[in-house]
Amino acid sequence: MSNEAEIRKRKIYHVTFVGFVVNLVLSLLKLAAGVLGRSGAMVADAVHSFSDLATDVVVIAFARISAKPRDPGHDYGHGKYETLATIIISLALGVVGAGILLNSIEGIRVVVEGGSLPRPGAVALIAAVVSILAKEILYRYTVREGRALQSPSVVANAWHHRSDALSSLGTLAGIGCAYFLGAKWRIADPIAALIVAVFIFKIAFDLIRTGLGELLEQSLPEDVEQEILAIVTSNPEIREPHNLRTRRIGASIAIEVHVRMDGQMTVEHSHALTVEIERRLRARFGEGTMIAIHVEPVK
Repeated sequence: MSNEAEIRKRKIYHVTFVGFVVNLVLSLLKLAAGVLGRSGAMVADAVHSFSDLATDVVVIAFARISAKPRDPGHDYGHGKYETLATIIISLALGVVGAGILLNSIEGIRVVVEGGSLPRPGAVALIAAVVSILAKEILYRYTVREGRALQSPSVVANAWHHRSDALSSLGTLAGIGCAYFLGAKWRIADPIAALIVAVFIFKIAFDLIRTGLGELLEQSLPEDVEQEILAIVTSNPEIREPHNLRTRRIGASIAIEVHVRMDGQMTVEHSHALTVEIERRLRARFGEGTMIAIHVEPVK
């Protein structure tokens, strides 16, 4: 394993472990607050936080695998394992969203049919505020580190943190209405949870779409490919780039392109030009960028 890959793996471990510890403390806090405060919404929120613990374990496990160097069985390395981790986290988000959706519909049904929801205790209200603040801070920290590391699974995990903050926000609204405004306002709890579920489904859908695009060898965005072509042709001796193929492999990208050069040029000089192209591309897109350049004579 290269030194760069080892450093990256350690940073992913660190940011994920921080999230794991925060999630563990919050999950236990919210579960206790839900039981003591007689709040079903807070207990559900605690279950949501416990789901974050599972995704933290997934990120740690897959970061170790994806950081492995290429071997005879994996010519392009193991970066797709990180993409697989992103999809697993996205599916977990979808499951959590479905659970919140079903619980909120049941709560609304109870009120519509003339029933009443229990009044939560103040401890549940305080726990919701603490959860929102802690999870939003954790989201901002994790998404910043994930983008700096170009790690899709860490960014996905950050969104899972924010989904927990959104869930707690809905819980806070419901608990606040039930606590301060009386029984007739307690339907606000399941309504807020319903809105949160929609947000969670949207996040899960976007992450799954991105992850599947990578697994299915989707090309890089058009503006990125145009930037690649501009770098390739920055030297006037390099002409007519064609057959450009791009894809993402975990945190890295792969680039294949054909170029034309003067047919009378020496092999040594054409090789030096391709090495310079590779240097420029890696300076822009990272040292882990996989590049294949095929040289053809000008027709």
